[in-house]
Amino acid sequence: MNWELFRERFPVLERRTYLNNCSYGALSTDVKSAFETYINDRLYKGTDWNYWVARNNGARDAVAALLGTSSDQIAITASASAGINSIISALDFKGDRHKVVISDFEFPANAQVWYAQESRGAEVVRVGSAGSYIPTEHFEDAIDEETLIVAVTQVCFRNGARLDIPAIVELAHAKGAMVLVDGYQGLGTIDFNVSEVQPDFVVGGMVKYLLGTAGIGFLYARRDLIENLVPTVTGWFAQSDIFAMDITQYSPAPDARRFEMGTPPVICCYAAEAGIKILLEAGLPAIEQRVAELTSAIIREAKTAGYTLALPEASEYRGPMVTLKTHDEHALVSWLDKQDIVTSSRSGNLRIAAHFYNSHADIERLFAALKRKEHLLL
Repeated sequence: MNWELFRERFPVLERRTYLNNCSYGALSTDVKSAFETYINDRLYKGTDWNYWVARNNGARDAVAALLGTSSDQIAITASASAGINSIISALDFKGDRHKVVISDFEFPANAQVWYAQESRGAEVVRVGSAGSYIPTEHFEDAIDEETLIVAVTQVCFRNGARLDIPAIVELAHAKGAMVLVDGYQGLGTIDFNVSEVQPDFVVGGMVKYLLGTAGIGFLYARRDLIENLVPTVTGWFAQSDIFAMDITQYSPAPDARRFEMGTPPVICCYAAEAGIKILLEAGLPAIEQRVAELTSAIIREAKTAGYTLALPEASEYRGPMVTLKTHDEHALVSWLDKQDIVTSSRSGNLRIAAHFYNSHADIERLFAALKRKEHLLL
């Protein structure tokens, strides 16, 4: 695979060492052209709702291809939070199954929304970590016959630890519980096929490793669950016939589109489709291997320099992001930015997140800079 040819499609890499893909993926010329197409459509067509619906469907098809599933199981949402809330609105917490199992590694979007359901009868159980990781056994202790759903992240946004999602899915299903996976910090760098892993729901967004933009996300819902889940948070794009304009009834779409809401983020659909198509062009297996290679190189450099890792070192326990413990993460990120090296921070850690278009030269430049600020690293 000629990664250098892909790299040429990301102009920021010509002038900056961009290692902040866990916050925002680099803008490609493909996505820039998609934005321009939208602008030209507005300038010269004015409005074209049929084409906009087609672009919404284009984004849906792209996500389906990414996850190895069919488009009827994909909803296009404004965010991961919107997708989770749509599912929540279709759940009943007043029966025997009323527990929601989350973890210490969750992003707020996949924690706060569940605590908000306590007034509806939900009991939130949070699985604790053991240092930088959460062993699967901790989930086994938490999931029982009262568990309705396990809502868990694929990769922790704070330290980059990657949970064993297939094992958690197996545990939950054995107890009769559903599983919702937050794939925001992993999808686009991990070859994740829902037909093989068999989660019940997956949410994510296009702003990071999926190379699109902010303001758009997706929800995967397993086909055999859809019919019995009727969202009470809804909108006109969730109806069986979008253009019926029927104000006399609620008629949700028969497929995952019932989890959508109002007018979609049209311009973001253009960008999302373009970004995911780059990933599909390169191939997720090749991307996963490339990112793992770069991540391993970052870890080797950090260990050689004597820096302290905040994530598990074992490859099966980590995602695409490497984290280093610091004395002052904000000062370090700010200083690196002035050197045209883009990183980010969370919870006292420097976050270094490579994608397939990064290079070993990027890593060398980062560590040459870090050597000048070693007093800020643990």
